[in-house]
Amino acid sequence: MNSVSSQSDAAPLSAPPVSPLRELFALAWPTVLTMASYTTMQFIDAAMVSRLGPLELAAQGNGGLITFVPLSFLMGVLTMVNTYVSQNLGAERPREAPRYAWAAMWMSLVAWLLLLPYGLSLPAIFAKMDHSPELIALESGYGQIMVYGCFVMLMSRGLSHFFYGLHRPKVIFVATVIGNATNIFGNWVLIFGHLGAPKLGVNGAALATVLGTAIELLIPLALFLGPKLNAELGTRGAWRPNLQTMRELWRVGWPRSLTFGNEMLCWAVFMTYLIGTFGEAHNTAGWIVLRYMHLSFMPAVGISVAVTALVGRYIGAGKPDIANERAWLGVRMAVVYMGLCALAFVIFRHPLANFLIKQDAPAAEQILAIASQLLICAAVFQVFDAMAISLSGALSGAGDTVWTGIVTMITSWTLIVGGGFAMVLWAPQLKSLGPWLGASAYIILLGLAFVWRWRTGYWRTIKLIDRAPADALAEIDPASGPLADRVMASAAPTAGGEQEQPEPAPAAVR
Repeated sequence: MNSVSSQSDAAPLSAPPVSPLRELFALAWPTVLTMASYTTMQFIDAAMVSRLGPLELAAQGNGGLITFVPLSFLMGVLTMVNTYVSQNLGAERPREAPRYAWAAMWMSLVAWLLLLPYGLSLPAIFAKMDHSPELIALESGYGQIMVYGCFVMLMSRGLSHFFYGLHRPKVIFVATVIGNATNIFGNWVLIFGHLGAPKLGVNGAALATVLGTAIELLIPLALFLGPKLNAELGTRGAWRPNLQTMRELWRVGWPRSLTFGNEMLCWAVFMTYLIGTFGEAHNTAGWIVLRYMHLSFMPAVGISVAVTALVGRYIGAGKPDIANERAWLGVRMAVVYMGLCALAFVIFRHPLANFLIKQDAPAAEQILAIASQLLICAAVFQVFDAMAISLSGALSGAGDTVWTGIVTMITSWTLIVGGGFAMVLWAPQLKSLGPWLGASAYIILLGLAFVWRWRTGYWRTIKLIDRAPADALAEIDPASGPLADRVMASAAPTAGGEQEQPEPAPAAVR
């Protein structure tokens, strides 16, 4: 498979200009397909588990969400690897990049060790939510497997953001597709007991996810430590724990952790407690809607990741006006995609919901009616979610993270949790639709707030690294200039107007 190359997917800054749409698309399509692959895998995961029954589907959702809550606090810091790597790339110092990847891996190891006791406590946590004993057993088993295997997930995410920041997203795309294919095959074997394996049900889905994520990690790790990238960037030499680099990531990344962690915690309370208040049919219907929401917003997250890399690169190069243009272009792309998803949610709500319902389940008709109603609710906020997601990436690329973290924390607790509780107490006749209205208000307000923040231009005043002078960039000779341009040269258009073919990938990727 020669689609993975050690070369960058972006043209050098000193090359003749290409259209902004082409530049963003070249970086975004692998990340969008990567996120779409994640979402497709999660959707297929849920579809396979749904064949076991609605209780198992709810258990998978609850167990996965409560596992992801503590992980999300570190993942917010890991996203800053993209920012620092892309800004150093724009500033013509790509050999600074590997130390951020290593810092992310060391931080992942520490987080995993700290989370092991959390896995043991999951049954007690679910018991406090008044779930049935059968549901507690299923969701705790799934969640514990995910916690014990979270080390590979955290390392994979940190290394992914290294390649995104280096403008090499195809590496992660190929690794994700192979990892997700492994996951789906593992589901078939372990959930249903094929090929002589024991029938593990929901626990089999968790084991398959960990296995697929491990494969997804090994491919970029092999390239990261391989001789070519080591010769270009010195990737092996930065392996020792570097507290200064970890502090850099934490200094700018803690608000992102606040953003991700608090939002996930609020959604965990929302789904496992507030929605669970109205019974397992409402809980299952809510998870059906969230699965389709993932299909909508995860590709937009891919656009956001590409926007982070482009904004960071142009800011590192001292070109904030171009960074601004790329940010708004990313917003438009995300809005178009998620707007189309909103239309699909409304027009096809009944067949979409019905696809994830086991037809002979006792509450199948009730679940269908609830999920169809909630899909209309989800359609209302899709465009605002697109604005929030894409501009969150732009603000992260500029290093403007404190304001977004604080605003996200305040609005998520006020509207998702506070608004949800208010609807449960004061409008119980709406049942689970009430809390969903509070969550909708949160997403709409957040989208508008991020638009306002970006338009203020405060992000232009932030300085994370020493930037290269703009006139120095204009004098770079791609044939003999700094490594950053040589790394990106293969993506520049040739005289004939066609793309040069990437060199064959290492055997580990073929």
